[in-house]
Amino acid sequence: MSINLKSPVFAGNPITSKTPKSTDLFSPTQAFEALKNLSLGQNLISLTFKILPFRKGKPLAGSSGDLVKKWHLGWLNFDDLKDVLDGSEVSLSEDLFVYLGHENESVVYWGIDVSLGGESLVEKFGVRQLCFVQLTTLMVATDWADDNAMGQLAIAGHARSLLEWHSTSRFCGSCGEKLIPIEAGRRKQCISESCKKRIYPRVDPVVIMLVIDKENDRALLSKQSKFVPRMWSCLSGFLEPGESLEEAVRRETWEETGIEVGEVVYHSSQPWPVGPSSMPCQLMIGFLAYASSLEINVDKKELEDAEWHSREDVKKALTFTEYEKAQKTAAWKVDQICKGVEKGQNVAADFSVESGELVPLFVPGPFAIAHHLISSWAHQVVGNTSQARYTRL
Repeated sequence: MSINLKSPVFAGNPITSKTPKSTDLFSPTQAFEALKNLSLGQNLISLTFKILPFRKGKPLAGSSGDLVKKWHLGWLNFDDLKDVLDGSEVSLSEDLFVYLGHENESVVYWGIDVSLGGESLVEKFGVRQLCFVQLTTLMVATDWADDNAMGQLAIAGHARSLLEWHSTSRFCGSCGEKLIPIEAGRRKQCISESCKKRIYPRVDPVVIMLVIDKENDRALLSKQSKFVPRMWSCLSGFLEPGESLEEAVRRETWEETGIEVGEVVYHSSQPWPVGPSSMPCQLMIGFLAYASSLEINVDKKELEDAEWHSREDVKKALTFTEYEKAQKTAAWKVDQICKGVEKGQNVAADFSVESGELVPLFVPGPFAIAHHLISSWAHQVVGNTSQARYTRL
């Protein structure tokens, strides 16, 4: 079987495909003015506002009760959100909202951080069969062949990146004064009259590479202590100042495994909004890197292990049974949390699901660019930034 992805997971956001002009009704400025009027009880234009609350980096979500990878984001209209927040620690200020985009002729989307609301707020949402779920859980539970679900996941990822950026970017790096949101939360500005520095959301570039031994038809896979048992993946690392992407690939490979790399070939990229809150907006930039040396010397501070694996072993590692079971497990968790069955459980943990016949190793699922780097080499599929064909075993 195979699956066609129009774009990588977390890319292909259906409501941010075009940057609106300042004169557009749906521009951030115009939409924000309409939101302010609505908060004052003045609905001057016929717009529908759909608002997605987040708490501690988790989007509000719900379950349809169908445990075959079905979930939905917990969008609320303004009145419903106001009703839920009434009496809570969160004051409904327009400065809390971030503009996410628009759809058709009348719908504007917003994100809002309600982390200050406490457990009482969680209970109020629970009455509506809605719960705050880790984005990684929704990522695993998503049916990647469902374009609508993929779009909703991309919207949630974009919203999380913006809201976490607001949470961590509170003060001006030039003068130390407070930063305030502007342009409907898409920018921030220093309050000091003598400074007024504008701050823009930044993307942290991460190189991720599959290192290949051409002569012996092998690929280098590594594992970290935080990985679930039997899971191996690609090497990766952050770009350093003054460094090209190719140089970063070679440096990280050398530092972590002692392998020297020659040719470096770009494959594809993927937004990654599920990193730590200190780095909420990462861009994974994928490469195929060809080794010019073969002896491995693992840096144990960075990796638990690294090994060469044959093409046949890597093909076996792409066993889709494990991913399908993980999808069902994650969907079940969303359903249980929304019913209050697993209230308080840490759902950030990886799902160590087992298939009937265990493969010696497996790699991250199709939600991760590492899967597609590995799959493209194992099945000789050429990477494509617009659409790529990936193989299910």
